[in-house]
Amino acid sequence: MALSPHLYQINASRGGVPKTSVLEAWVSVEGIRDDGQRNKVLHGGPDRAICVYSFELIHALQQEGHTLYPGALGENFTLAGLDWVHIQPGDHMKLGAEVCIEFTSFCEPCRRIKQWFHEGDFNRIDQGKFPGWSRLYARVLSEGQVRKGDPVWVEALSEGT
Repeated sequence: MALSPHLYQINASRGGVPKTSVLEAWVSVEGIRDDGQRNKVLHGGPDRAICVYSFELIHALQQEGHTLYPGALGENFTLAGLDWVHIQPGDHMKLGAEVCIEFTSFCEPCRRIKQWFHEGDFNRIDQGKFPGWSRLYARVLSEGQVRKGDPVWVEALSEGT
């Protein structure tokens, strides 16, 4: 039986990776309260307020021999039960009762995550080289509280998906 789409894990840190699991978080247009980024030029800001990734892809990458885990790649939200390959920039997603995000772009892999990849090959999650395996950035359309286990829904699909 397939899992219903849900917020598998919420991750935050004062800056950098890995991000650690928290049970709940306040989400604003600036991102998750008490979360930060080491490099504000490449990460953060209104169009990159939240980084999102798939639990199923993390598991598949582990099966390939990579040692990553939820939060290791700097994602704020680890989602489970979604067909990740179909999530695209322009899609909207509702998380829990209050939060709505819009996916804005695929995340470029960063050298700071290479320690969790076999032979340091962090480009394994590069969208250009491996379509459907990238993390995604999102802007926050409606603020609110999220909790681990909250349901998630794709509210609107981008053109062509």
